Amino acid sequence: MKPAFIRFTVDRHVGWLEFNRPPVNAFTRAMVDETHDTIAAALANTEVRVLVLASAVPRYFSAGADLHAFKGIGQDGMRGWAMRSHEIVRLLRGSPKPLLAAINGTAVGGGLEMTLHCDLRFAASDARFGQPEINIGFIPPIGTTQALARLIGRPRAIRYLYEGRLVPAAEALAWGLVDELVAPEDLRGRVQAYGEALAAKSPVALAAIRRTVTLGGGMTFDEGLAYELESVVELAGTPDFAEGVDAFLAKRTPNWKTP
Repeated sequence: MKPAFIRFTVDRHVGWLEFNRPPVNAFTRAMVDETHDTIAAALANTEVRVLVLASAVPRYFSAGADLHAFKGIGQDGMRGWAMRSHEIVRLLRGSPKPLLAAINGTAVGGGLEMTLHCDLRFAASDARFGQPEINIGFIPPIGTTQALARLIGRPRAIRYLYEGRLVPAAEALAWGLVDELVAPEDLRGRVQAYGEALAAKSPVALAAIRRTVTLGGGMTFDEGLAYELESVVELAGTPDFAEGVDAFLAKRTPNWKTP
């Protein structure tokens, strides 16, 4: 069944998952479930080589949870919500495909949290970022307490979460919360072009990079080194590696064998 709150399209091997619940992309449980299922389907889709998280709603990337859904939710209901959200985190962190974010407008709460598990975050120059959960006596439930400190450092992360304020795009860039600022009208084109450039590379090599950096980063150095070794050995036996070497020596464009 077609999702009610998620728009999904594929353009030249770049899949776009766009939050689509006007007017502000406030998440209900149904929207959380649709996000999970669309990510899972995109990662299983051989046509998709790169996945982008974005918004179909002008001026809003995400408003976080629809607080009507939290009224009277109780501990059992919140456990179910958070566990489903953590399933999204595991899907994103375990993805074999590059993950990009195209962040526009106001980006707060859950939708923004999901981008922390992407590889690169592109943002409109007029975007604003925030985790305002402190203002309702809550904390971000989509892996943010773990991902944010690793991304921007503990002192900055804890102050950001304590204060719950909106941060302008330039400040977010300086922190490392986003990787590149783009004029709002150029955001989609820039991310699409970057996605296409990634999609032209070896899928097995991209997956190995993502796996060793993302998962290896949670290991000790020696464990990560051993993990890297096994990935190097595994890649040496793939058709893509043989094709890459042959293409380089023949001075031609490689024709990757992995779909």
